[in-house]
Amino acid sequence: MEKLLKYHQTLKITEFLPKLDALISSQRKLLANPKGNLLKYTLALENLPAVESALCCRTVDKNRVAVGKQAEISDKMADQLKSNLMQLAPWRKGPFELFGINIDSEWQSWIKWDRFIHQIAPLENRRVLDIGSSNGYYMFRMAAQNPKMVLGLEPQYTFYFQYLALQKYLNLENIFCLPVSFDDLPAITSYFDTVFCMGVLYHRKSPLDMLKKINELMRRGGELILENLIIESDQHICLFPEERYAKMRNVFFIPSIKVMESWLKRTGFGNIRCIDISRTETEEQRKTPWIQTESLTDFLAPENPLKTIEGYPAPVRAILSAQAL
Repeated sequence: MEKLLKYHQTLKITEFLPKLDALISSQRKLLANPKGNLLKYTLALENLPAVESALCCRTVDKNRVAVGKQAEISDKMADQLKSNLMQLAPWRKGPFELFGINIDSEWQSWIKWDRFIHQIAPLENRRVLDIGSSNGYYMFRMAAQNPKMVLGLEPQYTFYFQYLALQKYLNLENIFCLPVSFDDLPAITSYFDTVFCMGVLYHRKSPLDMLKKINELMRRGGELILENLIIESDQHICLFPEERYAKMRNVFFIPSIKVMESWLKRTGFGNIRCIDISRTETEEQRKTPWIQTESLTDFLAPENPLKTIEGYPAPVRAILSAQAL
């Protein structure tokens, strides 16, 4: 967190520094006295082995984000590394490889990455915001394009500590992450060139309020990459699950493409393009030893995989690009 403040002049965020400093100070106090899972994650992070080697290398432009080689660490260090990484489970996004240890994440996140990366403006020299950045997989992939900076927001400490563990070894200078929600981010107006909001909007009770704030954070002409669950329909309709959707309680509005386009237009976006529509399949999301929880097959009706366990249409996701006007 402090690294973001250190680079405030380079990143041209000096005018927002007091609010960012206050936000980071509040998080620093919380992390200073960890309890429960937060204590477990803190100890796992502290017990990661230190690796100092001129041979250490990193790869962020391949499907599997990787750092180091198996030969660089001893068997004892490898056991220690894997044990502490397991303490940070579940690993939702990935995959990763750290010194020969393969983290087989629930999501094969490169599949989604490949759907949009060649359909959007290049990220070189751009200031990027990733809302709901999880453990940083997409931010690390973005780093290969040499953006000016990437700022991730991830309020769930499980995933934030995974990011810290990965950054300990990847050590990417232009990648930053704050363990806060989107609502906590100060009004850094007209700043970001590209904003990613993927798998977040359907968790919001007021999607228009979120899109409006995103627009305010962006420079005019900047690009929003919006990925969301959708209902397949050519009508202006929206599903509002009665209780749960695919066993998730915090799913509110699942719109059609036309509704998403209307939301974007009403909140100041134009030049809207649908980049991709894909049904979520088990090749992309599945159970592995690194999550130890339920996954896609548990969320679908056993007799009909085109329905969720509650009887709603199974997950279909769309990726849209829109320009801040």
